Amino acid sequence: MYRYDEFDREFVTSRVAQFGDQVERRLAGEITEEQFKPLRLMNGVYLQLHAYMLRVAIPYGTLSSRQLRMLAHIARTYDRGYGHFTTRQNMQFHWPALADIPAALADLASVEMHSIQTSGNCIRNVSADHFAGAAADEVADPRPYAEILRQWSSVHPEFIFLPRKFKIALTGAERDRAAIKTYDIGLHLKKDAEGRLGFAVWVGGGQGRTPLLAKKIRDFLPEQHLLSYITAIMRVYNLYGRRDNKWKARIKILVHETGAEEFARQVEAEWEKLKDSELKLADADIRAIEAYFAPPLLVDRPEGDEAVRLARLDSKSFSDWLDRNVFTHRHPDYASVTVSLKAIGETPGDISDSQMEAVADLAEKYGFDEARVSHEQNLVLPHVARADLKAVYDELVEIGLATANIGLITDIIACPGLDYCSLANARSIPVAQEISRRFASPERQADIGELKIKMSGCINACGHHHVGHIGILGVEKKGAELYQVTLGGSGDENASLGDIVGRGFGPDEIVDAVETIVDTYLAIRADKSETFLQAYRRIGPAPFREALYGREAKAA
Repeated sequence: MYRYDEFDREFVTSRVAQFGDQVERRLAGEITEEQFKPLRLMNGVYLQLHAYMLRVAIPYGTLSSRQLRMLAHIARTYDRGYGHFTTRQNMQFHWPALADIPAALADLASVEMHSIQTSGNCIRNVSADHFAGAAADEVADPRPYAEILRQWSSVHPEFIFLPRKFKIALTGAERDRAAIKTYDIGLHLKKDAEGRLGFAVWVGGGQGRTPLLAKKIRDFLPEQHLLSYITAIMRVYNLYGRRDNKWKARIKILVHETGAEEFARQVEAEWEKLKDSELKLADADIRAIEAYFAPPLLVDRPEGDEAVRLARLDSKSFSDWLDRNVFTHRHPDYASVTVSLKAIGETPGDISDSQMEAVADLAEKYGFDEARVSHEQNLVLPHVARADLKAVYDELVEIGLATANIGLITDIIACPGLDYCSLANARSIPVAQEISRRFASPERQADIGELKIKMSGCINACGHHHVGHIGILGVEKKGAELYQVTLGGSGDENASLGDIVGRGFGPDEIVDAVETIVDTYLAIRADKSETFLQAYRRIGPAPFREALYGREAKAA
């Protein structure tokens, strides 16, 4: 895991002191809220419906036990005893007093954390596959490159005031667990025919009011050219991106209107000026950063298979959890454990201070002192010996985090919605909770199989509804909340945007509509092995529209 160098420490510490002075001036009335706004946004502080919100960066989703305990401390000391993990691998605190935020930032700095560039028109927190460095299907760990991008992009003078916010994600496997095609830049770490490491480069993805999937502009970029090529992309965007219309300012609009082929030509032309400059990465520099991410020393634990077999026989609930929440590790005696933050009827992505501390203890005791945040709003223990899985499960049961539902219908992604966000048009949390309760039966969830519901409370799509197998978008119509449904979306390597199925549903109708969609899928699937997404792609929207709208759908 990366550790701050002297520059990092000095920079973050000075930024905390600077923001503390700015907060004092705001509280004293020396500056207005309008004058304060750009200053707070530079430090991850938003003004939401009821209070300020602090967004904390978790670069590439990686946390140490010490850092997770600090997040628990922040929640307990400066908030209401809980935090919310986001789809961007960040954590949000929704109730801090403005006067307390500088102290919270100072506490975060003591464990090498900050909230810089978690807002504003800059390059935001760099995301990565939550199984990075552990996954059996991985070519190489993408996090060293994410760290290189983090260092390069932090308060980069050329890119600190872009046309709009900018997001980058990386994956190191063919199975895309980082949703790279929904990002401004998506990087797929791979090897060429000679075994050299490099990247397939995707540009122009994004959701919001104009959802678009990224286009591949380069099939293979050698690793040493990472910074020069990304700089070339950023320069083209900075030069030609719209600044007169915030709704058309994202790079996805520029790529779409310019055309991927022409955009790639412009990038390549700019790159020719840069590729042999000081931005070219020396192999020694790459390897030096890579050393910070050296995998833990995994000693052989061959007793794990028998321990798991016996525990399965003794406990069906443990067996179900193994099947849903435990994933294949590159070492046969280990596994990666996903800790569901989607207990039935709870708020997706929320976690209490005591639960954070308990997971930190688990990471320290069983997981080589490391935890991850997934973009699906869950936590991950990436390196757990199979022999320890039952002990981990038992401790998760004690803290209410052993729900066996990863990838199932109750593993819902949802933004905070109108309960917190000043941009939202509708509530997300109550709907997600009611869907969770409606489908609470483990047997029913298992029968339905893999089905990803993603929900946003407004068109900004923080809940990634466009790429949900079932997507739900909350909108406002004539002063009332309304929920629009899309079907067939996916954020993986076979990414697709969902299709709008028809008119929206009221708050008292939307859960029934979801149940109708699920029942329709169960009736039309070829067999139990055909997932919802496979069935939808085979048959299309017609049977779902008919089930939802009856004669209205036929007339249309």
